Amino acid sequence: MRHANRLAHLDQAMFDAMRAGNRAQLMQCLWIYEHPVDLDALQRFHHHLNGTFAGRLIERSPLPFGRHRWVSGRGTECAMVVESPRSRDDLSDWTDEQAALPIDPEHGPGWRLAVLPMTDGASAVSLVASHCMADGVAGIVSVICAAKGESLNFGYPAPRHRSVRAGMRAARTDLAATARDMPEVLRTIGAAVRLLVRRRHELARPAPAVGSMTGAGSARIVTVPAISLFLDVDDWDSCAKALGGNTYSLLAGFAARLGARMGRCGGEGGAVNLLLALSDRGLDDTRANAMTIGNVGVDPTVVTSDLSTARAAIRAAIQARRETRDESELFLPLIPFVPRRAMTRLSDAFVGAAGLPVSCSNMGELDPAFSRADGTDAEFVVMRGIDQNVVERDIVRAGGHLVLVSGRLGAKISISVVGYQPGAENSKAWLRGLAAQVLSEFDLSGVIV
Repeated sequence: MRHANRLAHLDQAMFDAMRAGNRAQLMQCLWIYEHPVDLDALQRFHHHLNGTFAGRLIERSPLPFGRHRWVSGRGTECAMVVESPRSRDDLSDWTDEQAALPIDPEHGPGWRLAVLPMTDGASAVSLVASHCMADGVAGIVSVICAAKGESLNFGYPAPRHRSVRAGMRAARTDLAATARDMPEVLRTIGAAVRLLVRRRHELARPAPAVGSMTGAGSARIVTVPAISLFLDVDDWDSCAKALGGNTYSLLAGFAARLGARMGRCGGEGGAVNLLLALSDRGLDDTRANAMTIGNVGVDPTVVTSDLSTARAAIRAAIQARRETRDESELFLPLIPFVPRRAMTRLSDAFVGAAGLPVSCSNMGELDPAFSRADGTDAEFVVMRGIDQNVVERDIVRAGGHLVLVSGRLGAKISISVVGYQPGAENSKAWLRGLAAQVLSEFDLSGVIV
């Protein structure tokens, strides 16, 4: 079935902002097997990924103000790579190495699949993909479909020929589409002006300094440490119930305590500001990023003894976001007209988040097929978000970084943590130590890698 192939406004905003800032936002899924994997089955999994959100690329409009389009990405993917065996102690470093390889949602490859045999007989499989091609839910759907041998069959056209005639034809098509969009654009301009007038005092106020590190940092590229936690589902659920919460509020409580230990109490009264990624993906939804963001402040001083307040606040934030449109969405139809040099600054207006936010994504209960990249159940599965080309000066100016992604699969809860604190050690050992301390505050324990 053929779908309309123009990018949604949010997808174009993300792509243009990443290109303007020379950044890349990626997703990575890691499967760990305590046995050798079936390479033939993984090759089939690799093939079937081409029939999902991974099997497409972004083709830019020839017009400076045109909407980009999705085209078929078949043939641009990398072949599955089987690495030379390494020790299990090298697994974390190998995972980071995979996340550092080039990924390009425009020219390809938009994703990479690699296998690491380990010297103790275990295996790991890494899948890295551009966030410009899919969000967490779309990525999960893609993996499940590929594991089951199914296709989403978007029916996107092949990339256009690089001839002058083809470019002119595409320009005429995009010019006509832009003309049809003009009534919406004009309405958006009016609404945006009214919003900016309402918030002029807030926008004119200088941003608060983020600690003593503001202005520090060099132009060097830094690697933001990332770790993974695996906990028993029954232990997790028992803890949540004992504290008057549920799995989402316990994740929020864990994020708030970890945020507090990393100096991220930027909310009112010392609260930790959580950004909750809320999916609004529908059936046959081809958007790469079909989500909205809920904001909630969580008091980190009480969550280890009582989660009821955090649970109520999360419920209220989710309901408010479902019922009230995010004002930042008003600007999205204007994205094609924003000059490239302004795109890196525009992201601040879109997010509208309070100081020192902590991103917290709960992917919920996952289909068992998600763990079966080679047709068998992996012992451990974890998802995480990664940024490439992070400049030290930029992350210090932002006050650091903390992102958590959690999912339930079988008898395990997985939590990935990607975090950076200006002035701290910022090693994986340092981050593991913080995570272990926070787990102990909830009387929880688990495997941390």
